[in-house]
Amino acid sequence: MSIKNLYRLDANLEGLNIEGTLFSGQSFRWDNYDEEKNTFCGIIGDDLFIIQRVGRASCTIRTTKNPGQGETTKDFITYYFSLDIDNKRLFHPEFSEHYPHVWQLIQPYTFIKVLRQDAFEILISFMCAQGLGMRIIRKQVSELARLLGKKHTVTLNNKPFTYNSFPTPETLAAADPESLRFCTNNNCIRAKNIINAAKSVASGRLDLKNLCDPEMPFETARKQLCAQPGIGYKIADCILLFGLHRFSAFPIDTHVRQYLAAWFSIKESLQSLTQKNYLFLQKQVSSILNPELAGFAGHILFHCWRKEVKHLTSF
Repeated sequence: MSIKNLYRLDANLEGLNIEGTLFSGQSFRWDNYDEEKNTFCGIIGDDLFIIQRVGRASCTIRTTKNPGQGETTKDFITYYFSLDIDNKRLFHPEFSEHYPHVWQLIQPYTFIKVLRQDAFEILISFMCAQGLGMRIIRKQVSELARLLGKKHTVTLNNKPFTYNSFPTPETLAAADPESLRFCTNNNCIRAKNIINAAKSVASGRLDLKNLCDPEMPFETARKQLCAQPGIGYKIADCILLFGLHRFSAFPIDTHVRQYLAAWFSIKESLQSLTQKNYLFLQKQVSSILNPELAGFAGHILFHCWRKEVKHLTSF
C-alpha cells in the first residue's frame, strides 16, 4: 500500500459539461462526492482526483498527482478532458438546418467531452460491460480494482481514505478466472477472455501503445483488437474511441441504432446488426457527422438519446 499526499489546484473548465462527461457511459470510476452533486471523485491511473465546482466554469481540484513530476496537472486535465478539441467541429455546418429537432435536443449536451482514458482499463472495462446496465458495470469495475488493484491511502477530511488503482496487465493475466466471476456477471467464458486479453497485453502481443499511433490505419487497429476472443466490432470501437483516442471510431449499440432510425431515417439500422450492416451504418454516419470526430459526436447523441428520449437516469 502506498501513502500519498493531496495537492490543490484552481482551474477553469470553461466549455466542459463535467457531470454529463463523467456520467455518460464512457467511464466507470467516477462518483458524486456530495448530495448537491457539485463534487466529483475519480481515480485516474494511480491517482485520486476530487473536482469541486465553485462557479460556472471555475473549480478546485485536489489530487494525489504530484505537480512537480513532469507534466503539469493543468496540462493533464486539458488532455484528459479533451479540452483541446473544439466541439463546434463535431457536426457539419448544415447539421442544424437538416436536423433542427435533433440540434435543439442536443444543445444541453454540446459541451460533453470524450475522455482520454487508459487503454488497458478501457479494454477490460468494456469487455466486462457487454450487454449490461451501467450501474452493474460500475460495480464490476470497482470490484475488479478492489480485488486486484494496488491500494493507496491519502488523508481526506482529516481521515484516512483508501482507493485502488486498476489492475496492471501482469496482475490480471495471473488471475484465476473463478476469482473474476463477480466482475463478469458469473460469465466464466468472459472471465477467461479478459484474462487472455491481459496476457496478450502483458506479453506485448497486443501493443496498445502502437494502436494509439495515428499512423496505424484505423482498420488495422480494429482488426488487431477483434483478433482477441470476446471482442467484436462494437467493443473494439469503444476501446478505440475511449481508450485509444481514435475519435473517428463510432460504436453502434441498441441506443445508437434507435436514434439512427428515429432521428436520421436510416432504416437499415433496424435490421439485424451483422458485420456488413454495422460497417454500412458507419458509412452512413460519415455523411452526417464530421468523419474525423464521428465517435466524439456520436457519444453526445448517445447520451442525449438516453436522457431526452429514453429518460434513463442510471450511469
